Amino acid sequence: MLLIIILRYSIYIFFNLLNIIVRIAFYANGQKRLRVYDQHVEVTTKNYSQDFTSNPGKEVENKTNSFTVLTNTSYSRPETNILRQSGRNEVAKNSEGTTESEQLCALKYGSYCLWRIEHKEKVKDLVVKRMKDQLYVARAYYPSIAKLPALDKLSLEMKQNIQEYERVLSETSTDVDLPSHMKKKLQNMDDVIARAKSYPVDCNNVDKKFRQLVDLTEDEANFHAKQSAFLYQLAVLTMPKSLHCLSMRLTVEYFKSPSLYMEQSLSEKYMNPDLQHYVIFSNNILASSVVVNSTVMHAKESGNQVFHVLTDKQNYFAMKVWFFSNTFREATVQVLNIEDLEINTQEKGSLLQLSLPEEFRISFHDASKPSKSQIVTDYMSLFSNSHYVLPKIFHTLKKVVVLDDDLVVQRDLSALWSLDMDGKVISALQFCSLRLGQINYNFGKNFDGNTCAWLSGFNVIDLVRWRDQAVTETYKRLVQELDRDRGRFKTATVFSSLLTFQGMVHTLDDDWVLPGLGHTYSLAPETVRNAAVLHFNGNRKPWLELGIQKYKTFWRTYLNREHRFLSDCNVNP
Repeated sequence: MLLIIILRYSIYIFFNLLNIIVRIAFYANGQKRLRVYDQHVEVTTKNYSQDFTSNPGKEVENKTNSFTVLTNTSYSRPETNILRQSGRNEVAKNSEGTTESEQLCALKYGSYCLWRIEHKEKVKDLVVKRMKDQLYVARAYYPSIAKLPALDKLSLEMKQNIQEYERVLSETSTDVDLPSHMKKKLQNMDDVIARAKSYPVDCNNVDKKFRQLVDLTEDEANFHAKQSAFLYQLAVLTMPKSLHCLSMRLTVEYFKSPSLYMEQSLSEKYMNPDLQHYVIFSNNILASSVVVNSTVMHAKESGNQVFHVLTDKQNYFAMKVWFFSNTFREATVQVLNIEDLEINTQEKGSLLQLSLPEEFRISFHDASKPSKSQIVTDYMSLFSNSHYVLPKIFHTLKKVVVLDDDLVVQRDLSALWSLDMDGKVISALQFCSLRLGQINYNFGKNFDGNTCAWLSGFNVIDLVRWRDQAVTETYKRLVQELDRDRGRFKTATVFSSLLTFQGMVHTLDDDWVLPGLGHTYSLAPETVRNAAVLHFNGNRKPWLELGIQKYKTFWRTYLNREHRFLSDCNVNP
C-alpha cells in the first residue's frame, strides 16, 4: 500500500513538473513571436564608440568607424559655423526637437534608429496581442485567487480560460488562424479578470508577477533591438550580392579575351599637367562609374578631363572591363591597381594597402546649445593612408581633385582649376561642429584648439605645395608619435590627418558640396537639386537597398543601365 501511495505521489509530482515545463516553453515561444514596437524613436545617426565588432575585408563596403570625442573644453562658436550648408541648417532645426531617448538611441544604435522609424511596421494581429495581454493579467491574479477557498468557482473558471488561451496561442500567432469562437472568449476573459480584480488579494504576489513579466518583456525587447541593429549594420557594411556578381562576371569577361581590354597608349594624357585630373579611390564599380559619368555630363569641355580610378587587385580587372566598354563623352579614364604601382617598397608596406576614405560617426557636446548635455552626432570623412602617396603616384602633375565614390556631381567643375587657394595645400569643406581642441584631451599636443576639422570627399590638392612642405613625411611622423603607447592606431591616424594639415587648408565655399544624403532625411528636394555636388556620406549609400529612397533618384540618373551584366546579376539599386 505504501508503495502504491509513493508511486501515485511521484506520478502527481511528475505531471505537475511537466505542466510547468510546458508552460515555460510556451511562454518562451510566445515571447519569441513578439515584435517590438516603438522601442526607439527617430534620431540622426552617429557616435564615436564602436557600434559592432566587424572584420573589415576587401568585400566590405561603406566602412564607417565610430569613436567618442572627449569635450573637456568648450569653445564659443558662431551660430553659422555649426552647420554651414543650407541643408545642414535644416538638420540643425530639425534636431532641436529631438528628445533624450532619441539621442540615446542614436548613440547606441546609430542610423538604425532612423531606418527603423522609416520602416516601422503597423501593429498587426490585434486580437492575438489582446489575448496575450489578458493571459499575462490572468496569470498574475490566478495564484492569489486560487488560495481563497470561497472563490473555488472563479479559480476554476480562470484556470480553464488560461489553459484554453495557452492551447490556442500555441497553435497560432495570427488573427486569421484563430478559431471563430475566440471573440466570445475575449469578453469572457475580460469578465473573469474584472471579477478577480474586485476581490481583495495579496497585492505583493500580483505586483511580483507583473514585475517578472515586465522584466522578461524588457529583456526580450532589448534582445530584439540589438539583434535588429546588428543585422542592419551588417546590411550596410557588406557588399550586396548583385554587385559582387557584377564584379565576378566582368572579371571573367576580361580573362576570356584580355587582349581586347589592353589600354591604348595614353600616357601623355595621364601625366599631362595641363589637363584636369580627377582621382577616385574605389572598389565599387557602379559608384565610381556614377561619379565619372555625372562629372562629364555637366562638363563644358570633357575632352580635357582625365579620371584616375585607383582600386585593388581583386576589382582591377572588372574595373578595366567596365570603363573600357562604357564611354564617358570625350573624357579619359585610367584604372590603376594600387598594389602593383612602382613605389618605394617601404611605403608599400606602411601606406599602400588600399583603403577608402574613412567615415567616422562622431558624438560630441554642442557648445552652442544652452544645455551642456546636448549631444550632437554627425559623420566626418577623412583621408585614408593611400591619399598620402598621391604626390609620388602622379609625380608630374601639379594639381588634382580628389572625389569620393559616394558623390554625384551636378555642376561643371572647371572653376576648381582656377581656384585661388591662398597658398594652401588642400581645399576642403570645413566641419566646424568639431574643433581640434575638443579632442586635445586625448593627446596633449600644442596646437590651435579653435581650428575647425575638415572633410574629405571633395578636395582640391596642390601637389606642388604638398611636396614642398613634406606633408606625407609629417603625417607619418605624427602617426608614429601619437601611437607610441600602441593600441590606439586608428585614433592616432584620425588625429594625425587633422593635425597634418593645420594651417594648410583652404576653406571651400559651402555652395560646392551638400553632405548628409547618406544619413539624414530632412534635406529639402529643392536644396538637393540646386547643390553643385551631392555627398552621400553616412552608411546608407544610394546603391544599397537601405539607401534613403527620396535621394536615390539623383544617383540613379547617372547610372548606365544598359550593360547586359546588370540584368544578368539583377543589379537594380
